[in-house]
Amino acid sequence: MRELLSAVNGVLYYPILIIVLLACGFYFTFRTKFVQFSLFGEAFRVISEKPEGEDDVSSFQALMVSTASRVGTGNIVGVANAICLGGPGAVFWMWIIALIGSASAFIESTLAQIYKKTW
Repeated sequence: MRELLSAVNGVLYYPILIIVLLACGFYFTFRTKFVQFSLFGEAFRVISEKPEGEDDVSSFQALMVSTASRVGTGNIVGVANAICLGGPGAVFWMWIIALIGSASAFIESTLAQIYKKTW
């Protein structure tokens, strides 16, 4: 069973998954007219806003909670391993993939807001 799963993983992970994720990232980047770059200044303006009340959560605090729920321990360890094994080139490619993938994250969040339902 292990050999079968390893063979399936070898076929699906490297060529198919990475190519599909990059293709979706490029597609969403072009369809949204480079939203991750065009709204970069607006993003910084929004997270630097002060909360209205003293007990309110600031935009920055909400961003940090959201980021903490999205980025897990595995991602942190994975980045540390990539830097140890790949050096500065790994950091460069992680930033490039993050810029491409941020369009996918924008689309995912937008669709979540459009199609959310109350139970």
